[in-house]
Amino acid sequence: MTGKYATERLCADAGGIARAARILAGGGLVAVPTETVYGLAARADSETAVAGIYLAKGRPSFNPLIVHVADMAMARRLAVVSPAAEALAAAHWPGPLTLVLPRREDAGLAEAVSAGLDTVALRMPAHPAMRELIGAVGAPLAAPSANRSGFISPTRADHVLGSLDGRIDAVLDGGECPRGLESTIVAVRADGSADVLRPGPIDLGEMAKKGAIEAPGQLASHYAPGKPMRLDATKVAPGDFLIGFGAIAGDCTLSASGDLEEAATRLYACLHEAARAPQASIAVAPIPEQGIGRAINDRLRRAATPPA
Repeated sequence: MTGKYATERLCADAGGIARAARILAGGGLVAVPTETVYGLAARADSETAVAGIYLAKGRPSFNPLIVHVADMAMARRLAVVSPAAEALAAAHWPGPLTLVLPRREDAGLAEAVSAGLDTVALRMPAHPAMRELIGAVGAPLAAPSANRSGFISPTRADHVLGSLDGRIDAVLDGGECPRGLESTIVAVRADGSADVLRPGPIDLGEMAKKGAIEAPGQLASHYAPGKPMRLDATKVAPGDFLIGFGAIAGDCTLSASGDLEEAATRLYACLHEAARAPQASIAVAPIPEQGIGRAINDRLRRAATPPA
């Protein structure tokens, strides 16, 4: 697969989902919309297919993948689901919450999805296209964000093609992702305690936060636009592309009304626009560190951190 739009573009209708399911059943890779961002899906029980995700993304092998499930029965076949994990799932699934749980020895998953850990990251997505696709394949799907590793996550099919055209088999075009920010990730420990590994659309308050690489999106430098970025900018310097918020208008504005939910939805679209713009640097207006603003600032700090 080489050349512009060598990757097949499918509509997220019954025919497109059936075609995507056939590709996945044959060990291929398909980018799929979720309520958060587009995910790069492969059968989670196929070593070859999962290896293809790492190859297409250029993803480091120590960075585990999220496995998407259709229902709690599928989740329980893959992981040990404690009462604490059951309670979180009951409150937030289907939806943008990923649970890192002890992996069952008989899970039948490709070893690479856990990146050498004895845990597995599970999510039950809410987006109808992803849910229908899991059902059509009849197997859990590993699906990290559908972009080259370390770069801006995709919230539109065009974003996927801008990064992975010719490297994957197909993209299922379901329009813009409604939430626009990757899932909250929580590790539920054997003693019932829980740690937030990555903030996201679901705000779990002051739950403990851990820094070890146990789940996707924990690298210090991530979501990179390929240009220097400065945060909490109230003034524009020469050569800046300004991403605005609230009263600070920009070349692209996250939310003119200061709505954090809208800002989360628009974050990656603005970063993609800034990356393509002629300006040599990016400035971002201050974002309140509250609610989903914590997750937005987490992504912005990682995007602004130069690669090691």
